[in-house]
Amino acid sequence: MITSDFHMHTDFSSDCDTPVRSMIEGAIEKGLRTICITDHNDKDYPFHEDIGPKAFTFDLDEYFKVLGALRKEYEDRIDVRIGIEIGLQPHLGEYYKELVNKYPFDFVIGSVHVVHGNDPYYQEMFQGRSDEEAYRETFQATLEDLDAVDDFDVLGHIDYVVRYGKNKTQEYSYQKYKKELDEILKKVISKGKGIEMNMAGFKYGLGFCHPHPDVLKRYRELGGEIITIGADGHKPEHIAYDFEKASDILKACGFKYYTEFSQRKPIFQQLP
Repeated sequence: MITSDFHMHTDFSSDCDTPVRSMIEGAIEKGLRTICITDHNDKDYPFHEDIGPKAFTFDLDEYFKVLGALRKEYEDRIDVRIGIEIGLQPHLGEYYKELVNKYPFDFVIGSVHVVHGNDPYYQEMFQGRSDEEAYRETFQATLEDLDAVDDFDVLGHIDYVVRYGKNKTQEYSYQKYKKELDEILKKVISKGKGIEMNMAGFKYGLGFCHPHPDVLKRYRELGGEIITIGADGHKPEHIAYDFEKASDILKACGFKYYTEFSQRKPIFQQLP
């Protein structure tokens, strides 16, 4: 099994109440050798009462203080790396450039959680329209984000929107959105970035990872090589979720290696 989880959250994220130490201990219990904590920074996230006015932002100085101390404390048991998951929106290019270069991150995930002012999680963007329309709008918005924001290492959970569709996978396939998905993948590759294989799709009952293996295969066909693996866990029990499937999925898509990051540099590891 792959023993490196490069997408997880702690109570620094607005949607998680698990202490950092609990996530580290959980990773050790799962037999992992490397983790990267990637808490949410989604500037200008739309207001929702259940989260509050400062949703998905946190004190980065405190973040590095806490994670730096725990990394040293646990260094003989597990390699803890410090990352962040930034929420891409077209007007935030300069903001993220300044933020990401101010701190010594090991790894930066760029994810699309907000599509033209709406997070699919809250369902507003599905009202009065088909899943197909919402999915296509999301992929088009992803292209707008990629044109505007450069300061990340991998594009996170590309088909995240499918988790929240009214009929979920019924109106989703790589072939249906081939034009948009190919443009996304080509743009990522041309920027020298990678994508992630996010195993949370299995947790959400989709029956596949994010993105779908057909998209992973196409990414490899187009020359994509950089691919990290993460469970997107918010609780210890979700760390390395279904990781026993990960290597076989990647091999079937044409990969021989997966990727870790340290000091924003990709490190290629052979698939077990």
